[in-house]
Amino acid sequence: MLNEYVTPQGFPAGKKKGLSLSGVHQVLGTTILAPYPDNLEILVVGMGCFWGIERKFWSQSGVFTTAVGYAGGMTENPSYEEVCSGATGHSEVVLVVFSPKQCPFEKLLSIFWEEHDPTQGMRQGNDNGSQYRSAIYCNSDEQLDVAMKSASSYQNALRSGGLSEITTEIRIEKTFYFAEEYHQQYLHKNPNGYCAMRGTGIPYSNDMQ
Repeated sequence: MLNEYVTPQGFPAGKKKGLSLSGVHQVLGTTILAPYPDNLEILVVGMGCFWGIERKFWSQSGVFTTAVGYAGGMTENPSYEEVCSGATGHSEVVLVVFSPKQCPFEKLLSIFWEEHDPTQGMRQGNDNGSQYRSAIYCNSDEQLDVAMKSASSYQNALRSGGLSEITTEIRIEKTFYFAEEYHQQYLHKNPNGYCAMRGTGIPYSNDMQ
């Protein structure tokens, strides 16, 4: 598993000021901007192109809000074009704000492992580049511990199914940059838009040891 990603030399410096967004989730009607209610937790995941992933997570009961953006790299407040160049070190990610009582962290991990292929390195399906890498960016040591154990368990299942090693980057990363407004809830605005989500077909089980 990848626990770090080395950014290419000469990454774009980015911008000091972030984007100006409407702040309202087009499906859930909640705010996508912090601060969030105190009883909620945050998880950021990368599973390839972020459009379809966001729809999957906003559909889950107990999810307060979602947003798409960029994380894991070096460039401050990057643009979509900069991230697509592969030079920023960022991956396309989805921010998930959830109630751990209504939507347990393990449930989100199950969706993560089953809804993409975590063995593909710096690509996902036909989408190639480091910005499409598999990633779990945790918000606490507790999340990190559970995520690492889940990866170890799912790796055993993948081996049993004849698949290769997990390449998912798993670490604590609390810096998240929002993507441009037109990317937010993209498949709600464009129901026939591109969605590349495809799992391995290997189920994830909370009981894996």
